[in-house]
Parts: sequence; C-alpha cells; structure tokens
Amino acid sequence: MPLAPITLSIDLGPRSYPIHIGTGVLIDRRRLEAELPAGPLLVVTNTTVAPLFLPRLTAALAGRQLAECVLPDGEAWKTLQTLTRIYDRLAATRVTRDGAILALGGGVVGDIAGFAAATWQRGIAYAQLPTTLLAQVDSSVGGKTAVNHPAGKNLIGAFHQPNVVIADLETLATLPERELRAGLAEVIKYGLIRDRGFLDWIERELPGLLSRDTAALAEAVRRCCAIKAEIVALDERESGPRALLNLGHTFGHAIEAAAGYGEWLHGEAIAIGMVLAAETSAQLGWLDRAAVTRVRELLQRAGLPVSAPRIGVERARELMAFDKKVLGGTVRLVLLKSLGEAIVTGDYDPRALEAVLEAEVA
Repeated sequence: MPLAPITLSIDLGPRSYPIHIGTGVLIDRRRLEAELPAGPLLVVTNTTVAPLFLPRLTAALAGRQLAECVLPDGEAWKTLQTLTRIYDRLAATRVTRDGAILALGGGVVGDIAGFAAATWQRGIAYAQLPTTLLAQVDSSVGGKTAVNHPAGKNLIGAFHQPNVVIADLETLATLPERELRAGLAEVIKYGLIRDRGFLDWIERELPGLLSRDTAALAEAVRRCCAIKAEIVALDERESGPRALLNLGHTFGHAIEAAAGYGEWLHGEAIAIGMVLAAETSAQLGWLDRAAVTRVRELLQRAGLPVSAPRIGVERARELMAFDKKVLGGTVRLVLLKSLGEAIVTGDYDPRALEAVLEAEVA
C-alpha cells in the first residue's frame, strides 16, 4: 500500500539532516540530491541487497557519475580488511570531497560505509539508505559508524552524521523473517527505555508488525526515529543520555563476540541482552517479576530468543570489560527503573550482576 512520505529532522545545528520515511522514497532522486554534493557517487551495498535494489537506485540516478562496491553479506565482514575494499573503489572512482557514499543495505553496510565516509579524505558526505527494519529504526540514524575488532564489536569507529536518511518501507517486503524479527528487538527497546505508551502500542500492534502491515511499520519506524532524534540532539557523542540507546547492548555485544560474529543476528543478541538487563534490574529491586515476565513474553511473541548461550561467567566478564561505556574499570549498564524508564549507571550492587550471569550464562 503506498504511503505518503513522512519527514523527521535530526536537530544538530549545521549537521542537521532529514529522515524520509515512506514507500517509493528510495528512487526519489529529488530528495536524495537535495542533500548531497554534485560530485561522484559510490554505492556501497552487499551481495544480498544489490540484486534487489541496486538496479532501481542506479536507474533513478541516471546521468550521475556513479560506481558500485558490492561487499560480502554478514557481520563477519565488518572488518578493516573489508573497509580497504571500499577505499580502493573510492580511489578508483576518484571520489573527492565533492562526492559522496550511498550506504544501501542493513546495519553492517551502514556502519562500514559510514566509517569509510568519515575517514576518506578526512570526511565526505554520505546518505543512509537502510533496507532492514533494524537499520531503519536504529543504526542508520545518529551518525555512529564502525567496524569490528576480534576483541569486541564496533571498537574501531567514528561519529559522522549522514546528510540524509531515506527509509523506504517497500524494502522490508523482501526481508527474511528472521531479519524482520531481529529488527523488532530494537523497536521494543525504544518502548522499554523511553516510552511506556509506545511499549503498549507494540504489544497491541505486534501481529500487524509481524505481518508487515505498511501502516504499522511506518508508525514503528516513525516513533523509533523520533525518540532517537530527541536523544541524539541532546547528546550527539554519547557522553550522557545517548547511552540509554544501548539497553541490552553490553550483554548482547558480548554474546555476539563470544559466538563469533554472524552466528547471532544483532537484534537476537540484543533481545537476550534486554532480558539480562531486566533480570539485573529485578535483582536490584527496581522491577518486579511481573515486569520481567512482560519483557520476556513480548520478545518471545516477536519470535526472538530470550535465553543466553552458555558462554561462561568469566568470558562474559572479559568481553563486557571492553564495552565502550566502561569508565574507570567499572562496567556501566543500561538498566530499567521501570518499563519505559531506563538509566545508565555504574553505581549498582555487583552481586546483582553476578547473580544474573551465574543464572543465565554459566
């Protein structure tokens, strides 16, 4: 069903940019070119997305100097070695500061293409063209760019805001079921950290989201982006409240790294991480059992895992110690004071965390 575009704005002064959400917006040349310089373009995508959407994007941009860089698909390829392939194409295409990168794909493509844009000639323009639900509601917005390191996820990166985000809901029709459900983990995250009413809405509208109802998906993307826009405008570089967006990520990133990147989808690991965060919050006396059960059941209804792999307490501690929220050797966690209200804190009883790790990952 066609949907008239919705436009939100990330308010960051001279780095402000629009987010366009709708159907058919991927091939709306006017919206894209309005925010990009006139020089050469490099489309960075992957082997899964390229056959689906690259031809229509290049047709929409007919007449522009445009090259392609098609990467292997998967989190395992979000590395410095893969990044070099993008640099090689930028050099071959002679993309200078009057050019731009178009990141066409999910979170992995957006992260690595954004990092290439942040570092090529000390920073060039780029557009986020997210094709997964997870990327549309979260990773394409806010300017976090990175690649992974064997010691941890996203350890090598930079803040570099895109010039525009174009979230075309039609791309979600081709999304594998597992990827759709993984994206719903991030949708649920926004309700848990910031908006109890949105959490209630997700519970009611989950059947429509799972069946890919366009109106339901549009509302989910809009509300998630609006919450993220508000938080990023307050704290662009994650020195304060922006860390709330990492609910479940300290645990989840440890799970991804321990299992080997690509074994778990990011959203699946984050779903488990949110359960562990809820359990830790309950150990601290902030959430009652009914609230924890509500979190578990909603994630289960979304088809997401809620039990952690048994990676071992020591391994979990080791990987969590590399989390970017660690300060002074203390692992700061995003925890829930209530459903719809999260905090970032290192001031918690460590026995609560130990109890959860012993119960869930030992």
